Amino acid sequence: MRNTLLEYFTNFISINTQSDPNSDTYPSTEAQELFAEVLAGKLSVMGMKNVDVDRYSYVTAELPANTDEELPVIGLIAHMDTSPDYSGAGIRPNIIADYNGSDIVLKDNVIISPAEFPILKKYVGKTVITADGTTLLGGDDKAGMSEIFTAMDYLIKHPQIKHGKIKVAFTPDEEIGAGVDHFDTKKFGCDFAYTIDGGDEGEISYECFNAARVKINIRGKSVHPGSGKDSMINAALLAMELNALLPAETPRSTEGYEGFYHLTDIKADVSRASLEYIIRDHDRQKFEARKDKMRAAAEKINEKYGSCTELEIYDEYYNMAEVIEKNRFVLERAVKAAEEAGVKPDIRPIRGGTDGARLSFMGLPCPNLFTGGHNFHGPYEFVVLESMEKAVETILNIVKA
Repeated sequence: MRNTLLEYFTNFISINTQSDPNSDTYPSTEAQELFAEVLAGKLSVMGMKNVDVDRYSYVTAELPANTDEELPVIGLIAHMDTSPDYSGAGIRPNIIADYNGSDIVLKDNVIISPAEFPILKKYVGKTVITADGTTLLGGDDKAGMSEIFTAMDYLIKHPQIKHGKIKVAFTPDEEIGAGVDHFDTKKFGCDFAYTIDGGDEGEISYECFNAARVKINIRGKSVHPGSGKDSMINAALLAMELNALLPAETPRSTEGYEGFYHLTDIKADVSRASLEYIIRDHDRQKFEARKDKMRAAAEKINEKYGSCTELEIYDEYYNMAEVIEKNRFVLERAVKAAEEAGVKPDIRPIRGGTDGARLSFMGLPCPNLFTGGHNFHGPYEFVVLESMEKAVETILNIVKA
C-alpha cells in the first residue's frame, strides 16, 4: 500500500493545477480540465466503473457493491486544484525517511523548524515529505486524492473485503470557493459522503467557518502634490484608513472558534485602490456582525471623503454543523473507523472550509477527514506518509460492510 500511495502522490503533485480566482471560466484553469482527463484515465485503468468527466470537469466513478447486503451508498470526495496563494509549478518532493527531529532546510532560506512548528517533534522516525522551498507541496488536496485512489485500488485487489457501492468524486476550484458550484448531488447518488481534505492524523471535522469574500474599490483624486491641499484624495491612504477601522482580529491572532478578517490582496496608488478580504466565523450571528462592520467601515470612509468607496460582499459557504448535527451517524461512523485504524480521533472545527460544507447544505451530509498534511498553501507545507497510510485505513474501515 505504501508504494502505491507514494506513487500516486508524487505523480499528482508534479502536475500544476492551481485555480485562479480572477478567471471567468469553470473550471478556472485549463490545467484542471486536462488533469480531470488524466484522473479519469487512471480510474478506468484501475478498474473503477462508470467513470465520467462532465462539462465542468467533475470526475466521478463508482466501485460496485460486492455483497447482496443492503448497504448505504458512500461517497468519497477530494479536490484537484491547489491554492493560488503560492506557486504550484514544478513541485519537487523532498522525501525525508526516518526524520531525525532537526530543522528541515530548503531552498530560498525556507526552514521548517520544530521550534516554529512543534508538531514536527511528533514525527521523529516517520517519513516527512516537503517541497523544495520554492513552491507549496500540494498536499491540499492531492494527499486526499492519493488516499482515495489507494483505497479504491486496494479494494479492487482484495475482493474478499465486502462493501456496498462506493462513489468517488474529484472537484475543481475548491480553493477559490467554487468547488461545487455545478455539482449534482442527485446524479452523484450517495446517502452520505466524506471529504478527504483535512490536516494532521486523527482530525475529523463537522464544523467549519461561515465564510464570505469582500471586494472594495476606492476612487481617489490625483492632484499634483505641490498643490494638493484640500483637494488630493490619496486612495492608497484611504485603503489603509479603512483597514484600520476593522477590529484587529486576523489569522495570526486567532484560533479555535475565533473568527477573523483577512486582507488577501491590495493594489493601490493615489488615484485608485482595490482590496480583497475574506471574513470567517463559526458563529452565524457573529459572522453577520462582521459583515456589518465591514460595511460600516466603508460607509465611514464615504462620509468623510465623499462617495468614493464601493463594497461587495459574497457569501461563500456556511457552517455544516447545522446539517451534521441532524445526521450524527455519519460522524460516528468516521470516529469508529479511525479508532479501528489505531488512530485517536481528534474532533475539532475546521478553520477553513471544504466542499463538504456546501454539499451538506445541498442534501449530502459530508464531514471532513484528515489527510496527514500540515502548513498548507505555502513553502512550509509537509505531509507525513505514515499518517497518509492511516487515512487510507480509515477510509477502508468506513466503507467496509
